[in-house]
Amino acid sequence: MLLLAISIVISLSIGSAGISIRDVWGILLHQLPWLADQPVSYSPGEIAIVTQVRLSRVWLAVLVGACLALAGTGFQGVLRNPLADPYTLGVASGSSVGAAFIILFGLQTALGLWTIPLVAFATGTVTLLGVFWLSRDKGVMQIETLILSGVIIQSFLGAFVSFMVSLSEGVVNQILFWLMGSLAMRSWDNVYMLIPFLALGLPLLLVYGKSLNLFVLGERHAAHLGVRVERTKLIILISSTLLTAAAVSVSGVIGFVGLVVPHLIRLMVGPDYRLITPLSAIGGGIFVLWADTLARMALTPREIPLGVVTALIGAPFFAYLLHRRKLKTGGPL
Repeated sequence: MLLLAISIVISLSIGSAGISIRDVWGILLHQLPWLADQPVSYSPGEIAIVTQVRLSRVWLAVLVGACLALAGTGFQGVLRNPLADPYTLGVASGSSVGAAFIILFGLQTALGLWTIPLVAFATGTVTLLGVFWLSRDKGVMQIETLILSGVIIQSFLGAFVSFMVSLSEGVVNQILFWLMGSLAMRSWDNVYMLIPFLALGLPLLLVYGKSLNLFVLGERHAAHLGVRVERTKLIILISSTLLTAAAVSVSGVIGFVGLVVPHLIRLMVGPDYRLITPLSAIGGGIFVLWADTLARMALTPREIPLGVVTALIGAPFFAYLLHRRKLKTGGPL
């Protein structure tokens, strides 16, 4: 929590607008109710940049990171695979289809600011239902079939997205920018959209922390110890997928957060999901916040897509973790 607080302070203090650190915090302090009536020497533009752009973006980065890391924790626990991530079941591809379709046909403003997020969330949820339908056999959801169904759906929808990109001559840059992930041009409305999902998803995954610990023993042993296996799998998978769909619908496709963060937390605190779950939420927020800060500051005034930064950081780091695991076990990965 202290590291998260320090990260928020640093990210708020720096930006490409040329506002000094003293002015940034002066503006933020004047937003407090008991100081709101005090005279200020800041321009309306500076106040808007700090309160409407930078502050909302910082909190959005924290929320997106927390949602993706929590989703990764849920997927890794249920699938009993530390290499699982929020995109295993094709949710990101499903959300991408909806967003690409809306952008391709110029319907971005049909429902105002919420058009792309709502459509991306809906198509991501429909994708989840399709994967569940494919993976069920006589009312039982097999883990191996679930992963295979996710791979099939993700490949099919990925090809569909590529097809739409090939058709989008005038808006190809908009589609590609969304597919690469970014928190630019977002507002407090997007922050308010994610808060309910995180407020519901985090306590729910915490409640099932003990069940996730028992899943490590295998589904049969977990059932003998009192876990309602099918119900637990369904609830955790739906919760994790909705967290992913909500985050992706706002930020676009951002990879490696749900893969790297829970794995790193597991190396730090052990296999207890009662610890991994809350710490992954905090760690995911820190990771995405620093990645977004780097994305907007590294090539000022140009901005690097956030998904590119998380991949450039996450892929080598995860490769290092796998190499370390190989050396520790003395065998293949």
